[in-house]
Amino acid sequence: MKTLQKVGGFAALYMAAAYLIGMVIFLVVLDYTNISNPAQKVALLVEMQMISFSTNLLMYVFFGVFLIVLSLALYDRLKSGAPAMMQVATVIGIIWAGSLVASGMVANAGIAPVVALYAEDPTQAALAWQGIESVANGLGNANGEILGGLWAVLVSAAALRVGGLPKGLNILGLLVGAVGIISIIPGLTNLLIGVFGLSQILWYVGLGIVLLRSNPGKTKEEV
Repeated sequence: MKTLQKVGGFAALYMAAAYLIGMVIFLVVLDYTNISNPAQKVALLVEMQMISFSTNLLMYVFFGVFLIVLSLALYDRLKSGAPAMMQVATVIGIIWAGSLVASGMVANAGIAPVVALYAEDPTQAALAWQGIESVANGLGNANGEILGGLWAVLVSAAALRVGGLPKGLNILGLLVGAVGIISIIPGLTNLLIGVFGLSQILWYVGLGIVLLRSNPGKTKEEV
């Protein structure tokens, strides 16, 4: 049990770091948010294909694997006081993890053929990448963080009932989760996904520190 808690703590810290590094790469290195033209997107992909491939591994594939570990660690910690809620939360967390892994793998699987096609027909390559990117974005919750939001809300609500995590951290988790759920509303998606990501970094850091330092049996007053 203690080993799982510590591994979960490391997983949470990895997820926070992955979010932060990924944001820097997308916003600064790739400047992806300012590129909307399909031809420009595929040209950038060709130019920085290894960076794109590595970022997809970091933010989606590996992130999803560590999310499974964190979900199981939190389930192990909180299941005694809120078994039904944690069962639902864990299932949602694993589904979310699977969708993220699939998103990263779909995007990475499309890079090589699109790059090869670009050398022969840039227009067709741009169209092909549009289709691949749409699927990857759908799997990666780019249209709203409903899965991540529900998971954060359920985990935090269970922790408030059980007392297995600090109260302040649980309140932050509820806020993070609420932002994720609301992000499915059209018109708010782009803004709130960014807020969700930034606030999750803080929540993951908090979870990581608590899981690494404390014992599962402690109450919220003792943690």
